[in-house]
Amino acid sequence: MTAIIVILLAIFGAALGSFFNVLIHRLPQNKSIIKPLSSCASCGYKIPFYLNIPIISYIILKGKCKNCGASIHWHHLVVEIITPAILIAVFYKYGTRYNLHHVLFFKYAILCLVMIPIFFTDALHKIIPHVLSIPLIPIGLLFSLHPFSDLDFKNAAITALVVFAFLYIIALLYMLIRKQAGLGGGDIWLLTGIATFLGALNMPFIFILSALLGILWFVIFIRDRDLEFAFGTFIAVTTVFWVFAGDRIISLIWI
Repeated sequence: MTAIIVILLAIFGAALGSFFNVLIHRLPQNKSIIKPLSSCASCGYKIPFYLNIPIISYIILKGKCKNCGASIHWHHLVVEIITPAILIAVFYKYGTRYNLHHVLFFKYAILCLVMIPIFFTDALHKIIPHVLSIPLIPIGLLFSLHPFSDLDFKNAAITALVVFAFLYIIALLYMLIRKQAGLGGGDIWLLTGIATFLGALNMPFIFILSALLGILWFVIFIRDRDLEFAFGTFIAVTTVFWVFAGDRIISLIWI
């Protein structure tokens, strides 16, 4: 039974990854995610269904448009691979531990999956679309109302409120002192949404780890304070990591 579920999750995840690629490409440009149908970004060639099979089509076409030969960015293949991989990993972490219908499987599957398009839109376009980050707030609060959730509503709501207020004040002070934006609104909404899923105990670790990753990346690869910094990518990576390892790390700390 587990094998069948994994196969179904792999198929669904690959298809979802293909949809994420649409979001990653179109949301930063404020384009419709429904129309037009899948097409080449270079020549506009409408991709037929038999050439739009996740993962397989990219490999067969060798990452190029069949019509004009333009290269298809490598992130398309990566997204279509990591989406089912993460979905299956969440299943093994929470689905087999409880059951596929358990609220924690759906809760953390949604949180981790949303981090994928957020990571790539910020990495490639330096933007975190509000349509991806803000809905996390009501979704996380709704999960906290479930009787079998690992986080109660009071914790989720207060943590989100504190995180938003804290980050907003920091961003405002930075703007007043430096006369330029230091923390983007997308980062603020993203962390507020994550707070409704993870609560007060976990959010300090999200802040610390994402900041450390960001600083390390900046020191090694950027070293220019005038360049835009995609901090949302590190928030997304840290969040996914914490979903899988956070409980173990906290248990080690409290031993």
